[in-house]
Parts: sequence; structure tokens; C-alpha cells
Amino acid sequence: MVVLACCDMELLGKNLVDSRHDVTIDESFYGRQKVTGKELAELLKEADSINLFGKKAVGVALKRGFLRQEDIIRILGIEHAIIMKV
Repeated sequence: MVVLACCDMELLGKNLVDSRHDVTIDESFYGRQKVTGKELAELLKEADSINLFGKKAVGVALKRGFLRQEDIIRILGIEHAIIMKV
């Protein structure tokens, strides 16, 4: 199983808390490696379990057909999606 975690760089270190969620977008999980949209699209093809945070990261998956608009949730306005390939 290949796991991919990707977030928009400006979200690293943010803690998003609302009535239903308490999420820290932590560097230890998401890493600091920068990738282009094209590179992310290739990584999405290879991954089995995908965790995305942010308009840019989620936007690549949406544009490439890995998810639909209704699959995206928002936590304090920040787009988030989890994709499991079966």
C-alpha cells in the first residue's frame, strides 16, 4: 500500500479546530518536500491512500478526476479530502 499525504505549504503547522474537527497539519506527517501540480498528479496515480489539505493540493486531485466536488469537506474554510482506492 502506497500512502500519500500532501498539503499546501502555507498550511504546515496550522491547527484547525471547529465543532467537529481538531486537526493539526503537522510536518511530521505531511513533510516539507515541495512538488509541482504535475508531480502531484503523478503521485496521485501511484498512491492507494491519499490525504490532501488545501485548495491547491485538493484542486489537483479534483482536476485530474481523483475526486468530485461533493467528496471535499471544509474545515474552517480549508479544503480537505481523503481518497482510498479499492
